[in-house]
Amino acid sequence: MALLAAGLGHAANRLPVNRNVKWGLGSNLWNSFPRVPFTDILDVMKDTGFIGIRLTQFPQILKTYDMTAARMQTEASKRGCQIITISFNGPTHDPARRSEAIANAKAAMNFLKEFGANHLVVFPPNRSNGTGEEAFKAMCASFNEIGSAAREMGFYAGLHNHMGEMVQNSDEIDRCMAMTDPKLFYFSPDTAHLHLAGCDVVKTLEKYKHRLMMADYKDAKRLVGAKPDGFDRESIFDLGDGDIDFAGCHRVLKAITFKGWLVVDLDIARQGPRASYERCGAYVVNRLESVYA
Repeated sequence: MALLAAGLGHAANRLPVNRNVKWGLGSNLWNSFPRVPFTDILDVMKDTGFIGIRLTQFPQILKTYDMTAARMQTEASKRGCQIITISFNGPTHDPARRSEAIANAKAAMNFLKEFGANHLVVFPPNRSNGTGEEAFKAMCASFNEIGSAAREMGFYAGLHNHMGEMVQNSDEIDRCMAMTDPKLFYFSPDTAHLHLAGCDVVKTLEKYKHRLMMADYKDAKRLVGAKPDGFDRESIFDLGDGDIDFAGCHRVLKAITFKGWLVVDLDIARQGPRASYERCGAYVVNRLESVYA
């Protein structure tokens, strides 16, 4: 019994293995807390096993944390961590501003290239810009051009669905995937936003598994009285505390021998970032790695 207890204790302290599936987090969570040095974020990553980071508010984030790209790379490398992508958005719905959107996407990828990254996560415009056919077609045309530029640069660009944005529900995801070239533009889904929009998360991943470039693993519960097009960060939970079938998602990944990043991009950490990522890491180790690591 003593040996068994010791073994269980050791397993509880184990970090995600980061073998086929590699685990990351999002920098945006720290905007909800008093400002800390960027190195504090990297320390949490190192200590919890979430070794990749998706940057938000680029390029302003460098000024926010008084960091140069070179120092960011140095500090991340010291801790065995990586900058893996950024959250990119732009006026892709507006044909008159398409060249601007493409130029900004190229600038973002040139920045990421310095870190050895090769993924660009592309957010749709806000729904206030319209969900009509012309705006949607223009957006998808821009996505194809961003995807073409990405492939020329050795990158992969892919759609990130989001509540309150022009690609939110299953019909809109299907339309966007149908109107973009599968050789140019990929899929980087957010499981929480799929669930909150009424999608079947596992079936959505299965449907587009061959366009899956990376994903956000984020748990959620649908709140009573929530706005159908709105988003409330209180609906987001640490992995395992919400309603999403991550074991089912992981079986999809195993079926395609997925080798890439999953980002646990929390919008809320009720006991602080470190505590939440420790809990998420334990869930990964205890519940998901037996399915696919």
